[in-house]
Amino acid sequence: MTRVTWKQLLASNRVRTHTTSKQELDALRSIVERDLVDAGLAGLSNDRRFATAYNAALQLAKIAIACAGYRVSGLGAHQTCFEAAELSIGTNVSALAAYFETCRRKRNTLDYDTANTISDMEASEIIQKAEEFRKRSKRGSPRSIPSTFLEPSLLRLRSRTPYSSAGD
Repeated sequence: MTRVTWKQLLASNRVRTHTTSKQELDALRSIVERDLVDAGLAGLSNDRRFATAYNAALQLAKIAIACAGYRVSGLGAHQTCFEAAELSIGTNVSALAAYFETCRRKRNTLDYDTANTISDMEASEIIQKAEEFRKRSKRGSPRSIPSTFLEPSLLRLRSRTPYSSAGD
């Protein structure tokens, strides 16, 4: 994925500044949890498992972006989310961001053009990758996240990082 900067994203109106809240982040976390559970439900088609796990990853990207002080806007929002997530979280998610960009295109096809295009292996893989993205995004949390927004497990991790400041 081509590295962009926040300055470039702002100039092209692909993101705008945003102040998040604990309520917003809790709501997005709830969507992530629901979607990861639903993607694993027996009897759900592979297409739906894939699309649902993809949505969980998208919401994780939105959390990271919001915590960095931005919100995605304009056309191509899903693509921008994964580019900006890498800026928000760090290079430890670069490969996953590129993977989800490929998944974005597949998800568009299965949602708008054809049915029964995703294999069981592809559906299982995106679920695993979404879980991995969740773990990596927790470890690479942006410096600007106020402590009150973080999950308890993140507070423990954060207390061991050089990012902590007395103003949190």
